[in-house]
Amino acid sequence: MDATELAVIAAAVFLWGVVSARWERADLSAPMVFTAVGAALAAVDLVTPSAAVHTLKPLVEVTLVWVLFSDAARVPVHDLRADAGRCLRLLAVGLPLTVVAGWGLAGWMLPGIGGWLALLVGTALAPTDAALGVAVVTNPTVPGRVRRLLSVESGLNDGIVTPVVMLALAGAASAEGLADAPGVAAAVLELAVGAGVGVAVGGAGGALLRWARRRGWVAEEFAGIGVLALALAAYAAAVAVHGNGFVAAFCGGLTFGAVAGRRGPAELHFTEQTGSLVSLLVWLGFGAIATPVVVDHLDLATVGYALLSLTVIRMAPVALALTGAGLGRDAVLFIGWFGPRGLASLLFALLTLEELGAPAEPAVAAIAVTVVLSVLAHGVTAGPLAARYGRAAGAGTTAGTDPGEASVAERTP
Repeated sequence: MDATELAVIAAAVFLWGVVSARWERADLSAPMVFTAVGAALAAVDLVTPSAAVHTLKPLVEVTLVWVLFSDAARVPVHDLRADAGRCLRLLAVGLPLTVVAGWGLAGWMLPGIGGWLALLVGTALAPTDAALGVAVVTNPTVPGRVRRLLSVESGLNDGIVTPVVMLALAGAASAEGLADAPGVAAAVLELAVGAGVGVAVGGAGGALLRWARRRGWVAEEFAGIGVLALALAAYAAAVAVHGNGFVAAFCGGLTFGAVAGRRGPAELHFTEQTGSLVSLLVWLGFGAIATPVVVDHLDLATVGYALLSLTVIRMAPVALALTGAGLGRDAVLFIGWFGPRGLASLLFALLTLEELGAPAEPAVAAIAVTVVLSVLAHGVTAGPLAARYGRAAGAGTTAGTDPGEASVAERTP
């Protein structure tokens, strides 16, 4: 990266900080803006997409580590206990059905995609990103239980699908005959080792931080930096012993969140802010790298698959999973629509492009088109639909019947 590129990128980040609140009120989110900036940089040849893939890989990896760790650690255990049944339905029924549906349709609809890459597409597009629908999960008029379900689902589903993405990537690399491809059996072993290392590092780090905090040893200005480093330590320790670092980061975050105590979520704030900064750069890199790939592979089948991924492939499994869960039709439709595809999906796509190169471009194009459409569709509809649904739920509550939830108990925030 030369000085001109650095100056433009730094200026874009600063200007977003200056006008972000105003633009977000106009339904322009950070992913929209920085994807467009990246595409513009590629269009004027300030960024070379082929070189950017290799330059971006370390940033993509560290971003995925922090996202997986902080998302998992942020999931409130008491919310899981209070609504375990519905969370389990979404994650243990809805998520696998979404993966299978996406896998099957990708293999059928997308030209030039084998079974492993079809599985990768279906799995990479299964996790949701609450940050793209932040107006939904922060709008107090939306019933609290619906907001919590969306938040918990988004916090856990990216980590749950990560092992499947890694297996699909290993299978695709092996099928392509790439050198150093680990193979499926070796990949399974790496996943198991990564999970064990993550639990050990996250649990030990959380327990040590809690113990030190009780004795007044922790300087608050450095606690967040320590947690940031702990996430990287879980990843690096797993890689050092030939485990999967991303699974280690997710399992480490889950364990850290469970044992770190009440101050644990506050100490994640620095990790989340740092992750937000690097995610802006990833969105920018995504715009620069994915634009040429999309242009080269864009066809009706790819667009059709993207539209199905955002609608039927997401909404039908959610409806099946929540059948008999005590939620009204409006709530089920609302939860089904607000499954935006965002940072985790594009991180998986960029890792795939780096690992597999040109053979993976049709799969990456399908993921990229879906993410771009999701950024636009969910970014524009989050505010208006959340307000509309919130008003309807409030009116139903006043009238004694909630269109979003089935009982008085479920209307409790």
